Formats: sequence, C-alpha cells, structure tokens
Amino acid sequence: MRELRMIAKGLLSTGHPILAHLIPIRRCNLACGYCNEYDDFSPPVPIDTMLRRVDLLANLGTTITTISGGEPLLHPELDQIIARMRRRGLLAGLITNGYLLNVERIQRLNRAGLDHMQISIDNAKPDDISKKSLKTLDQRLQWLSEHAEFHVNINSVVGGGIHNPEDALTVGKRALELGFTSTIGIIHDGDGQLKPLPAREREIYRSMKAMEKSSYSRFNEFQEAIADGRPNNWKCRAGARYLYVCEDGLVHYCSQQRGYPGKPLEQYTVEDIRREYLTKKGCSDYCTVSCVHQTGYMDYWRDPQIHEPSPAAEQRPQLVKIRGTSVGK
Repeated sequence: MRELRMIAKGLLSTGHPILAHLIPIRRCNLACGYCNEYDDFSPPVPIDTMLRRVDLLANLGTTITTISGGEPLLHPELDQIIARMRRRGLLAGLITNGYLLNVERIQRLNRAGLDHMQISIDNAKPDDISKKSLKTLDQRLQWLSEHAEFHVNINSVVGGGIHNPEDALTVGKRALELGFTSTIGIIHDGDGQLKPLPAREREIYRSMKAMEKSSYSRFNEFQEAIADGRPNNWKCRAGARYLYVCEDGLVHYCSQQRGYPGKPLEQYTVEDIRREYLTKKGCSDYCTVSCVHQTGYMDYWRDPQIHEPSPAAEQRPQLVKIRGTSVGK
C-alpha cells in the first residue's frame, strides 16, 4: 500500500523527489576494482547531521530514501537513521555489500524498520576485481533468509571487468532458492563509463531476463540499450525526481555525476527541483544508473526538457576514487 501511494503521489505531482540516495559514510571495507564511490579513511557523518538530512528530505516530499556508501553498515548509528526515515513516513532502503551482517545485526535492522535491502554479488568466488562473492556471502544470505523481516534483492552483475560473467546466473539462481528476488545490473568501468557488453555477456543478461517474473525491479529498454552500447532517448529528471546527497550534504545528479548542482541540501528548494526537472542532462544518452532510469519512467510521457545544462555542469571535474584517494579526471 505504501508503494502504491508512492506511485499515485508521483503521478499527481512533479514537484517532489521520488527517490533520494543518502550517503552516511564514504569509507568502505572493500576495494572493488570498478568502484569509484568509496575511500578507505572517511569518518561517519555525525548522527545529528544525518537525522537533519532525513528531515530535510522528508520536508521536500521525498517518498523513498535509500542509504548507500561507501559501506553504510560501517556507520555506528545506522539504525537511528533508518528509524528516523520510517518515523517521517519514508520508505527505507539500504544498499550494502553484506560483509558485516550477522543474525544480531539483521534483527536490529528489523527493529529499526528497514523496508528493503539490496546486495550486489559480483562473482561466485572472490578475485582481484571484487571480493563480493557468493562463496564469502552465502552464510550471510542464509541468515537473511531465516531472520530478515524486510525485502531482500540480490543483484548480480556483468560488465566492468567481471572475469566470469556466467557467475551472474549462479548468483541469481541461489537468490531465488533462498526466497529473495533477483536482478542483474550492467556496471560501469572504474571511470564510471559505459562499455558495451561482449556477445557472451549479452547472452547471460538475456538469460537472467527470463527470471523477470521473480524480479524486484523489471528489466527495461534502458538496460537493453546499455547491453548493446546504444544511446537511450529519455528525459533524465536527476536533481528533481532523483537526488544524490553525498556525505558533505550536497545534492548531485547521481553518483557518477558528482559536482552539479552541488548545492547544500539545507538550501535545496522546490524551485531547484522544478529547474532540474526541466533541465536536459548531457550525460543521459549513455547513463548506467538504473535507479535514475526507474524514477524517469514516472514522467517519461510529460513535460519536455527545455533548459540546457549550466556550463559549470559541462566543465566540472569528475571525481574518481582510486585506491582510497580522490583525483580529478
């Protein structure tokens, strides 16, 4: 019922965010070769600051807030953040690598009121690209199957230098065996860029698509085009219907376009939402960020985008995380 209310609200009004990603910590306990969203030193954002950001998102009318990172389970007061989201009427999501889960931690997430968890598993066995393997996480998945009161989705991946794309099928089948939903994602490389899938990976992607009826989020033409390396023709509403709020409290288009608008959440208003709703994004043709695609469906049919991106958005440096440091690219 809450999800249906979210859809109804999104269809009735374009003046509020549907989904916001909130970053409570940039540090991660892993170092996956394709990831540009982590470092190995950042402290957690103070809890009072995080609770204030949840309230600000709620005040903007946000429907879903998903906590990401870095690795959000490294934040010592994560449960308080989730509980505040629920008290403010937000659907509460969590994206985690799953390494820090145990029975006690899962039960705490139950008590906090978590609605949805997603874990991405990159391979069957760890390798030099990613340690997020089915072998190392399977016991934690069993604990989730036995104890989690929230929805769990397991996302397997192809692209981005994954050595054994066949592992995606192994991961997806195991997720379904445990009673979870299963999706597949096409990941960017270490610079956040799209590379078309080779023929074998396209076959695996389409085999996973056959599991669609068991999937949490339906596959769509965005990923079809990404798999083939084709541009998408759509209206990206990032900065309006989708917000990415970094650990510094700045609003960005998404994790791969950090730097613009780059405005503090405390100063973000409905006027900013309306401006970005109508602003064409120069990076949208080859976008790989599926959550932005999903929110874009709500408004695909309406309101042409008439504003061009600010020159600042075209000229800003892209931040890429390499071995725990930030470098301009």
